[in-house]
Amino acid sequence: MVPFHLQCAESYFGIPCRVVYESLVSQINKWKTLAGCTMGGQRCLYKLQTSSVHFIAAKHTSPLERFVDHINFRLVSFHFFTCCHVSAMSISETWYAIKDHGTNYCNLYNLIEGSGLTEAGGYKEVTSDFLCTQRSSANCTVY
Repeated sequence: MVPFHLQCAESYFGIPCRVVYESLVSQINKWKTLAGCTMGGQRCLYKLQTSSVHFIAAKHTSPLERFVDHINFRLVSFHFFTCCHVSAMSISETWYAIKDHGTNYCNLYNLIEGSGLTEAGGYKEVTSDFLCTQRSSANCTVY
């Protein structure tokens, strides 16, 4: 049974997984303090849990409410290791966080966008409101 507060997105990149991995881990480490949230938003308080070129686990804590979300990225190479497919999930520890204004989606998107990966060649995101609750109404500059 999949929890109702599970959020996920699939991303494709025309660059090797090693580059995607290094970019995401670097961004998580850049946003580990409150410094990124001085003007509001959620681009802070990320914490790397474990990582390898194929898997990244992190946590995100919301700066005001201190809600904790668990983040996972699974990276799989394709097309002779020149491209990367990323499956990403963010799961709220708070069981009742179903209508979260897209917060869990933004946990993932903010890292991808913040690291510059949305500008990478071949970037494509595949998601929906079914996969990521309230994704279409999410404002990731706020959440």
